[in-house]
Amino acid sequence: MLPVVAIVGRPNVGKSTLFNRILGQRKAIVEDFPGVTRDRNYAEVTRFERPFLLIDTGGFEPASEDRMLTQMREQSQLAVEEADIIFFVMDVRDGLTPSDEEVAKQLRRVEKPVFFLINKVDGDKQELAAAEFYALGIEKLYSLSAEHGRGVNDLIDDLEKLLPPAPDLQEKENEIRLAVIGRPNVGKSSLVNRLLGFERVVANPTAGTTRDSIDTPFMHNNQRYVLIDTAGIRRKGKVSQALEKYSAVNALRAMDRAHVVLMVIDAEEGVTDQDLSVAGYAYEKGRALILVVNKWDLPEKDERSMGHYVEEVRRRFKYLSFAPILFVSALTGQRVPKIMPLVAEVAAEFNQRIPTPQLNKGLAEFVERNPPVYVGGKRIKFYYAAQGAVRPPTFVLFTSRPDNIHFSYQRYLMNCFREKFGFNRVPIRLQFKGRGKQT
Repeated sequence: MLPVVAIVGRPNVGKSTLFNRILGQRKAIVEDFPGVTRDRNYAEVTRFERPFLLIDTGGFEPASEDRMLTQMREQSQLAVEEADIIFFVMDVRDGLTPSDEEVAKQLRRVEKPVFFLINKVDGDKQELAAAEFYALGIEKLYSLSAEHGRGVNDLIDDLEKLLPPAPDLQEKENEIRLAVIGRPNVGKSSLVNRLLGFERVVANPTAGTTRDSIDTPFMHNNQRYVLIDTAGIRRKGKVSQALEKYSAVNALRAMDRAHVVLMVIDAEEGVTDQDLSVAGYAYEKGRALILVVNKWDLPEKDERSMGHYVEEVRRRFKYLSFAPILFVSALTGQRVPKIMPLVAEVAAEFNQRIPTPQLNKGLAEFVERNPPVYVGGKRIKFYYAAQGAVRPPTFVLFTSRPDNIHFSYQRYLMNCFREKFGFNRVPIRLQFKGRGKQT
């Protein structure tokens, strides 16, 4: 379970710049599908020795000056409730503002590590100006420039002293971990109760690895499952609706541990931006997803309603074309018994291994049917393929020009692997590597 680091502060102090600086350069997994990584407010940081989940609480521009302090309080409250470590960012160019003083006072009372950061310190002149912030009574202040990287390494060095080692990636092969995620009031809890009630769980719930989650082991058709309950995905008391999307932190943590994710969508509200953002994170993590449209008993329908709804869901979740869609009613139990058999089928596909001879025979067929283009007057050669991992199924293709394979040809090969080997409902990954001296 990854620790959560939240960045808070007034608008325009450089929170998003710091977020991008810490995260480093990222390449979108599916570059032609907007929304997968763009405008993300949270991401897993893995480029340092100890990984963590980084959250940017930026983007809350106040409607007026009167709203600024209120929104800062809301952001800080959210960080206090959801994060393990807090970065509070101030702007040296603005000086120490009353808003900064108020939020700093609040954050000093929390029983969590808080890093007080003075941003936009680009040189000696700003370094002298930063001395003003010692009026806060904070023993340790971090002067940095998120834009230029100045002081960020020192910040990360001190952060890593507080982070736990990377989690053990060993998994029980015979255990399927299932997370049910969704926004507030989509019927997630009712669906969980239906699933567990239907399966007549005997095992007692045991405390999970986070303060808000409960792991419930249960059996279905002689298969052991662990349901990761994400009870924390809800609107937090005084936290405003505008900040609700950041209460999905527990969903992200659950997905770190899950194999299969049930994403619950409200049939009446449809797909929201938060749904897209959270699902994008699951996609980047390589999780198997099932889109569960709940409350299907409520909308007025005709014989074409389901087909139209499927088209709309597919349009919004372009990068999840493989994900199955189920229409259910947790309230009435309609189609809920179909969920676990589908989970079992998806999990089996997610954990499937293809023998190496079959992989290489298939690869030869794919290349012969549609040869790759020439690069520098020479055609790209594919030597052999091997499956490197499951959950998600990952295939390593050894080639003469791993860096010159066009994105469209990568997509072609991915579609071929899906069709040939039956990976129709789960994400798969292709990795291209060189073999010895390139010719």
